[in-house]
Amino acid sequence: MVLPGGSEHTAPHDLRQLAAHEAVPVTFRGGSGPLAALDTGPADGSTALLVAGFTGSKEDFAPLLSPLADAGVRVVALDQRGQFESPGPDDPARYSVAELAADVVAVTRQLREQSSGPLHLLGHSFGGLVARAAVLAEPALFDSLTLLGSGPGALTGPRAELLDHLSPLLDAGGVQLVNDTLEQLAMTDPRAQAVPAPTAEFLRRRFLANTAAGLRGMADAMLAEPDRVDELAATGVPVLVAHGIADDAWSPTVQAEMARRLGARHEVVPQAVHSPAIENTARTLQALLTFWADPVAAVTALEDDQAGAVR
Repeated sequence: MVLPGGSEHTAPHDLRQLAAHEAVPVTFRGGSGPLAALDTGPADGSTALLVAGFTGSKEDFAPLLSPLADAGVRVVALDQRGQFESPGPDDPARYSVAELAADVVAVTRQLREQSSGPLHLLGHSFGGLVARAAVLAEPALFDSLTLLGSGPGALTGPRAELLDHLSPLLDAGGVQLVNDTLEQLAMTDPRAQAVPAPTAEFLRRRFLANTAAGLRGMADAMLAEPDRVDELAATGVPVLVAHGIADDAWSPTVQAEMARRLGARHEVVPQAVHSPAIENTARTLQALLTFWADPVAAVTALEDDQAGAVR
């Protein structure tokens, strides 16, 4: 989930979602219409599909695109339906985790037609819940899953409390009023005030492009998602759980416990809160490339390290 604000570790000159890259805009077929994406283009090796979180977009992965492509990975970063440049239906019920996951499966099938190499799925925040559901629906499609700043089930805590106010605001003044309210809140946050003007303008334009139904439906879905960790573990798909050291959505403790239950590789990204791809790109990049190089070996090595620590 992306909300106004950021990390005290994020330098004011960091343009975040406006980071330079050479990916090109493309669209994929989704269940309710075209899905906008950024694509670094064909590569001889693996493909990574990156799914944005609540109120986010493909640009939340912008700093990773060129470095991953330089490492030989084809990267496709996706707007979910109703987000930024992906149109979406007017019915909030069409933004359930199951329907959004079906979009991810559809895009993955299209990518599988284009390459026979490994395919790695990453979901950020709410996008992690959606990505998990896609793996549960079609585990054979995916060579690995990365949950980046995501959790085992429904969001709780201060961010969840903020979502409780979403529906009344949408009823009173639509997406514009929600945006205006969040901007007023951001005026009291020094971290938000440090965001460069061009990035702030992009974030405003992006938020206003969200569909009202999408905001309502995704918020409801995120507050109602059950714990499906045991189901995911049963698929056998290798998992990386990665999060900022100061994550303020699902807590680091909750995510660490999820990794333990999954038998997953667990990476804590220093100098990062809820958006490691932006807040500490270099460390996030290192964690991803290490995991994707051999997901099974990466998880096995972690298990061996844990066993050695017990002995």
